[in-house]
Amino acid sequence: MITVVIPTVGRPSLRDTVAAVGPGVPVVVVDDRKAGAPLELPAHVRVVRSGGHGPAAARNAGWRAAETPWVVFLDDDVVPAPGWTEAVRKDLVDLPDEVAGSQGRITVPLPAHRRPTDAERHTAGLVDAAWVTADMAYRRAVLEAVGGFDERFPRAYREDSDMALRVGRAGHRLVRGERVTEHPVRADGFWASVRFQRGNADDALMRRLHGPDWRAAIGSGPGRLRLHAVTTAAGLTAALLAGAALARRGGRVAPALAGVA
Repeated sequence: MITVVIPTVGRPSLRDTVAAVGPGVPVVVVDDRKAGAPLELPAHVRVVRSGGHGPAAARNAGWRAAETPWVVFLDDDVVPAPGWTEAVRKDLVDLPDEVAGSQGRITVPLPAHRRPTDAERHTAGLVDAAWVTADMAYRRAVLEAVGGFDERFPRAYREDSDMALRVGRAGHRLVRGERVTEHPVRADGFWASVRFQRGNADDALMRRLHGPDWRAAIGSGPGRLRLHAVTTAAGLTAALLAGAALARRGGRVAPALAGVA
């Protein structure tokens, strides 16, 4: 009935994700590294390579390798809850034909002893986000009909929203299931906000493809452009000031800017 597809760049957390799914369901792991040693995974897991072209291309390689009516996409750093495999089957088994997709319920554990960082707040937004591929099932036939994920989205950002909008415009519905998947927060440094800034290019592509009201169509809140711009400017200013101080002492500026690229 289902195949689980997990794109990966080789994170250590992948093993926990695969283990949580269990051996009773076909699993396709898409290795999106450009190079590297073979991934060490259980024997029942099929591994395909996608050449380092980004998560949209990796997911396309994964669902095309599947032979089941449903494909469930998971991120390589999530942990499906105990009983997830049976829960996803229950979510899908009685869905009417017009329903093309089902999203799992995402939980994000935040630190209790301090305020969350910007990166942690960003991850926590997945709890209320619509149609995110952290845990999202689609009918394989619908994925084929709409041409899969748009590979013009090079990052793990907005390619899932674009897919949801195209599926909806093709006349299908998406629903939320009852299964639960945890998305832990990663330990990111100061430059996390600078990296998030790159996602604004994907927001611009969404506007070109779906018009100015695309956020309302997927239930998304205002963009983070303004916050990211402020964060980036502050980061660059701090780096430049630090670099200038080093230069006065005969140091080098380049290390202070290394995290911007």
